[in-house]
Amino acid sequence: MASNVNPTVRRRRLGQELRRLRELKGMTAEEVAERLLVSQSKISRLENGRRSISQRDVRDLCGVYEVEDARIVDSLMQMAKDSRQQGWWHAFGDIPYSVYIGLETDAASLRVYEPQVVPGLLQTRPYAEALINGALPEAPAPDVEKRVGVRLRRQDRVNTPDNPLRLWAVVDEAALRRVVGNKQLMREQLEHLVEQSQLPHVTVQVLPFEMGAHPGISGHYAILEFPDAADSSVVYIEGVTSDLYLEKANDVQRYSVMYEHLRAQALNVEQTRDFISKIIKDYTER
Repeated sequence: MASNVNPTVRRRRLGQELRRLRELKGMTAEEVAERLLVSQSKISRLENGRRSISQRDVRDLCGVYEVEDARIVDSLMQMAKDSRQQGWWHAFGDIPYSVYIGLETDAASLRVYEPQVVPGLLQTRPYAEALINGALPEAPAPDVEKRVGVRLRRQDRVNTPDNPLRLWAVVDEAALRRVVGNKQLMREQLEHLVEQSQLPHVTVQVLPFEMGAHPGISGHYAILEFPDAADSSVVYIEGVTSDLYLEKANDVQRYSVMYEHLRAQALNVEQTRDFISKIIKDYTER
């Protein structure tokens, strides 16, 4: 469940406010960097929330932007302090997609397209273990267990009765047909998927092979939206060595339109449950 202080979201909000102050001052990131004798990339990272920001950084930036209201400075300093706290995921050590976890923890809704696997928030422990072992064949057992633990902990956002995450998942048929682990494990995973899809805040749609080409053909992506209007929506695209976060309104709009097309081409909720139930029977009878 979401903590009272989410450092990832605090960094985003603080970065957005610092960008606003810079733009009000009519300065470029390069000009600010020259004034503070730092790199332009540091200013950019501070503003996009991907880098931890110190209270000293905030003080220096407020000086450059000539912020005279002490209440504004104090508020920004407090946000900087909060942004350096640790989220629940830090207890698991170094997690490569910790920025995404921080965003997901605070999100109000998540729309995800999964072309290859069952969405992480809807996975069973055995499925997650088999999947991670298969994806990372050289990873030591403790690392696999850490990743599984994080994945299961993330599911609290879906399973909590207190303000759960609104999840909409469009899943390609390939994710249901790919045998991860063994057939019994897959049967149990798909039964769990059907069960989770009956939660009032969870919607699952399957995109069958017969639908052919579609807007999600290029791969997995997720769209996160937040309860606070000040927090812009984010498109998340997972990579092998690095992840991509898109926050510009035009980018988010483009992916949102793509997602609407995916929803329209996918089976509806009842058709999806019937479709998954037939695949469950296939795994049972073989």
